[in-house]
Amino acid sequence: MLSVLRVHLPSDIPIVGCELSPYVLIRHPDKTVSTEDVPESSPIDNHFLRYKWYRIQSDKKVAICSVHPSEQATLQCLGCVKAKIPVTKSYHCTPKCFSDAWQHHRVLHERAATAVNENGNEEEDIYGRFNNTTSGVNNTNGTLPLPLYPATITQRNGGETWFEVGRSKTYTPTADDIGHVLKFECVVIDSETKSPVGHGNTILTSRVIPAPSPSPRRLISVIDGTGHLDSSSGTFTVLSYNILCDSYATSDVYGYCPSWALSWPYRRQNLLREIVGYLADIVCLQEVQSDHFEEFFAPELDKHGYQALFKKKTSEVYNGSIQTIDGCATFFRRDRFSHVKKYEVEFNKAAQSLTDALVPNAQKKTALNRLVKDNIALIVVLEAKFSNQGVDNLGKRQLVCVANTHVNVQHDLKDVKLWQVHTLLKGLEKIAASADIPMLVCGDFNSVPGSAPHALLAIGKVDPMHQDLAVDPLGILRPATKLTHTLPLVSAYSSFARIGGSLGYEQQKRRVDPNTNEPLFTNCTRDFIGTLDYIFYSADSLSVESLLELLDEDSLRKDTALPSPEWSSDHIALLAEFRCKPRTRR
Repeated sequence: MLSVLRVHLPSDIPIVGCELSPYVLIRHPDKTVSTEDVPESSPIDNHFLRYKWYRIQSDKKVAICSVHPSEQATLQCLGCVKAKIPVTKSYHCTPKCFSDAWQHHRVLHERAATAVNENGNEEEDIYGRFNNTTSGVNNTNGTLPLPLYPATITQRNGGETWFEVGRSKTYTPTADDIGHVLKFECVVIDSETKSPVGHGNTILTSRVIPAPSPSPRRLISVIDGTGHLDSSSGTFTVLSYNILCDSYATSDVYGYCPSWALSWPYRRQNLLREIVGYLADIVCLQEVQSDHFEEFFAPELDKHGYQALFKKKTSEVYNGSIQTIDGCATFFRRDRFSHVKKYEVEFNKAAQSLTDALVPNAQKKTALNRLVKDNIALIVVLEAKFSNQGVDNLGKRQLVCVANTHVNVQHDLKDVKLWQVHTLLKGLEKIAASADIPMLVCGDFNSVPGSAPHALLAIGKVDPMHQDLAVDPLGILRPATKLTHTLPLVSAYSSFARIGGSLGYEQQKRRVDPNTNEPLFTNCTRDFIGTLDYIFYSADSLSVESLLELLDEDSLRKDTALPSPEWSSDHIALLAEFRCKPRTRR
């Protein structure tokens, strides 16, 4: 007989906008079977699984921890009460929680001694709604909002009421669930009698808390001072974003991020909301897991009008599941562009060609071990559906070449990083030579401003005395005079340093390094902060109109670092608005 073996749901991830999905194992008469689902339409051995979700609401008022809003408070800071600080700020779930927050409390007490917290009443009201778990649900006389499913209400002892809210294996909490515990129930049903078989399995989540909502990032004009995105023909926007692959987002590396905020069900919804909110015409994502591209990003962004292209990393070095290997994904709006051509750059193949040509047979294995790192680049040629401006351009196709890459991360492989960037640029030179086409080079280059890869991209050459060239055990960077390219590339974000006077300019200028003209950081973890991501463009055929504002380190450090509940990657997104320059006759 079929029976439920185990139901497991992490108890710390029920967040509004986060899809909950328990793991269900079922037992077959002869063996244990792990399955995604056993629906009534496809029973196993004449049995199927029935799922139900309930919201549990209590008549008792419960104080919630001010630091961990999914936990019930067990102690209170009397100093806050005495200082008349909003009472919800005084609650903590454990002595350690209170001890860790003590320095913060001291600041609150000092501020309260000289001034009244202007937001006190507002915060009290907000938290009061979450703490009052009986609000609007203390009766069943039809005054409640209609639930998604027919209201199956089971009154239990102790003043608890269960409201049925879902009948599928997965459930996405709503605003009505905030402050309440959810209950998941899984029962084996006989296909013929429709009766339960044995006892059902249930599990309780922690309290649902609202998903943090970061302040929207503005577009800052670097042209006319208006900050307004010009929607006229000839302009388009490009987003580049390393979204942090799920297989890399471990608690060992990002232990400062709450586990629920680090979980993929939460992060994917938060990332999607952020990406879609930028309304970019072209989206370049790095660290996109293969199965997540197929199952989530491609179909979800398709709903928003994007066509998707993907290139996963090669797998000579990677030893995990081929489904979880990450890669680069490029999306473009169908109403703005059409796909012309795609090129896939596999640096492993380039490494093989290089060693075949330059390295003696006895040293090939050593050379390949150093150069083969699975990194790739995805190059896409698009044709604009908007027209360029100027009488000289009438009837001409407006093409754009977009390169999306993720360069090797290992800090000690400076020669490999530079070789990968040089290889990519030489490939782009060939494309540029075959067509009159603007270039965009986007991605995570794992190279800070001033490094040799950055110098090659930004100024087209590397100083033969550059310190990065000292690391070249294979001799692949010699002579240094070959480390050049002819593409007229400029970093889009350097516009903040070059051009001034627009709304928000002075604030953004303080977030740019005056020595390199690059952002102070695009990657912010507990152990590292610096710039690794760039959008380079052809300055002879494109001009920068606007840039997505940079973030302030202090605002990110309040949650220690990235990722955080507000921002779901350890990188920040970069976005630039470009205008196609009128082309001259040749």
